[in-house]
Amino acid sequence: MDDIDAKVLIISVAAQLAGMHPQTLRQYDRLGLVQPGRAPGGGRRYSLRDVQLLREVQRLSQDDGVNLAGIKRIIELEHLVAQLEQDVSDLREIAQHALQRVAELEAMSPFPRRELLPSPRNSTALVVWKPAPKQ
Repeated sequence: MDDIDAKVLIISVAAQLAGMHPQTLRQYDRLGLVQPGRAPGGGRRYSLRDVQLLREVQRLSQDDGVNLAGIKRIIELEHLVAQLEQDVSDLREIAQHALQRVAELEAMSPFPRRELLPSPRNSTALVVWKPAPKQ
């Protein structure tokens, strides 16, 4: 885990860093906009990434006039996009390894530059087709 994700800031410090009142952070937690960690005693603990998110919530609300439901949806969609980007990256890596393995297998094949399974050569045999008699 990166230091930016460590849930170590108490609510008063996180609120001060985000330029908000602690009660606002509690409200955002209840609405699901930010998910702080919890200390053994139940107190909220925020990370620096949470503080960045709180600042973004404030910017969207005050500067862009987005309501809290819209902000929540934006956050959800940004998380979804990040997950999909990671999935695409993972799949590209898997595809790259698969292509590398195919190239290795083709290099070992007695049939260079062909499919992995040799296909029969094209035949010049003449095939006569005769329709079956109608019954």
